[in-house]
Amino acid sequence: MTEPARPAVIPGAEAVPLDLRAAFERYEAAIVADDVAVLDETFAPGPDTLRGDAAGLLVGHDAISAFRGTRGGVAPRTIERIEHRALGTDAALLVSVSRYAGGGTGLQTQLWQRIDGEWRISAAHVSPRAQPLDRAVWRTVGDPLWQGAWEGPLAGLTAAVKDLFAIKGYRIGAGNPTFLDSARVETTTAPAVSDLLRGGASLRGIARTDEFAYSIAGDNVHYGTPANAAVPGALPGGSSSGPATAVATGQADIGLATDTAGSVRVPASYQGLWGLRTTHGLVPRQGLLPLAQSFDTVGWLTRDGDTLQRVVDWCLSFDGSESTESVFGASDSDLPWRFAVPDEALAAVDPATGAAFDALLVRLAASSEPPVLWRTPIGDLDEYLEPFRTVQAAEAWRNNGPWLREHPAAVGPAVAERLRVAAAVTAEDEASARRRLEPLHERMRELVRGAVLILPTVPGPAPARGRSGAEVDRVRVATLRMTTPAAVGGLPAVSVPLLTVPSPLGPAPVGVSLVSREGTDIALVRLARRLAATVSHPGATP
Repeated sequence: MTEPARPAVIPGAEAVPLDLRAAFERYEAAIVADDVAVLDETFAPGPDTLRGDAAGLLVGHDAISAFRGTRGGVAPRTIERIEHRALGTDAALLVSVSRYAGGGTGLQTQLWQRIDGEWRISAAHVSPRAQPLDRAVWRTVGDPLWQGAWEGPLAGLTAAVKDLFAIKGYRIGAGNPTFLDSARVETTTAPAVSDLLRGGASLRGIARTDEFAYSIAGDNVHYGTPANAAVPGALPGGSSSGPATAVATGQADIGLATDTAGSVRVPASYQGLWGLRTTHGLVPRQGLLPLAQSFDTVGWLTRDGDTLQRVVDWCLSFDGSESTESVFGASDSDLPWRFAVPDEALAAVDPATGAAFDALLVRLAASSEPPVLWRTPIGDLDEYLEPFRTVQAAEAWRNNGPWLREHPAAVGPAVAERLRVAAAVTAEDEASARRRLEPLHERMRELVRGAVLILPTVPGPAPARGRSGAEVDRVRVATLRMTTPAAVGGLPAVSVPLLTVPSPLGPAPVGVSLVSREGTDIALVRLARRLAATVSHPGATP
């Protein structure tokens, strides 16, 4: 791509002191070249340095440095105008306009200070060029793309639909451009989508997914990685990354997604959202491209509990769904105000997450109506994960193997490796794994017969982008160890944004999951809202 011609004289540059101008030009060259060392030198040291943009605010040199290390350089651009305002002998405000080779302009506002004889940036705000369509989040989008009923309990809400659901007149893309090109045009719309439309919600667009939903990181080598709206520079969580980011950034109110091993709960935790994995088999899966049918289930993401309650009250009732058996029988009665904390899950979390979760339990116990709380063993988490992954892999290969044989180079390396391993699972391996899952399935159902499990959703905050493959895989395995027990039990689980923990990129959300008996999905969301209100105001009656 050809860079735009650099103007011989940048308007306003003549007013900038020569040493400050040299520092600014050094910074600008470094950011285009992604010279992280120079960028670290340019930002003022210490905990008070600020950098903000549309994705959020970073506080402290260390957080800004961590973000820089994962971001990569900016697109080719030139500075076409600078405004300088002296704020003293050792402080100045610079506002510059950049023009991108690919079109569009951006704005940089920087507070420079002379520290130990060198100019450093102590505060910066970046307004990037306008993005009419963020291709990392959306495959296609409208305003709306599909109008829902003009009246109904969901009227006024918009939905981002994960690119696994059939929508009449569109193809399913599954996060892969070659698959999208080879897919047939759908002649009907999936019931899970139709339910939202009949309730009054409008379809905002089709949102990205990790390839074939076979990941929980949220990255996609073909379309890019959606932003994490809660933690700039962090992974968004997957495989429902597109719907999650669309909801977290306010581009949609509801994310219609799937959860096989945590694909609703993980992005909900990483981005501070409410996310419900429904009872396995409760919501119809017709028109849904499967990953592993033994565990796939439909779920929703929202920014608040009230909206999630509106969705489940409609979609899981007799009135709402065309084909779902109503769960208003079980869910019309409140779940018990009794929580069991799984020992093994709490032992698996990061220290900061464990401390924040313990503090939440203290607030809960100090509330005006404290629940019954106790610790309980659920068994070695690897006992759940290992047979789960074997069965998941066997089904994933049956679903995707024939296509992959015809398109061996079309899939990104991480998912290709998972499918390569999946291809090696034998019928004996699968049968043995299913036998091992049977008692675990019953154990989980027994644990929630008279109580609700409460645990951190994931081990810790969202990891930074750009981590090595080995580090991403370590986080993936640690996360799956915590999310698979609910999937093995086929149980509903809701993640609620109740914890905030430190991370290299700044304060970050971590969800708290509640897991209840099958068919109590509506009551589970109601219980989660009561929990959130209680820990927010522990002295008040919920």
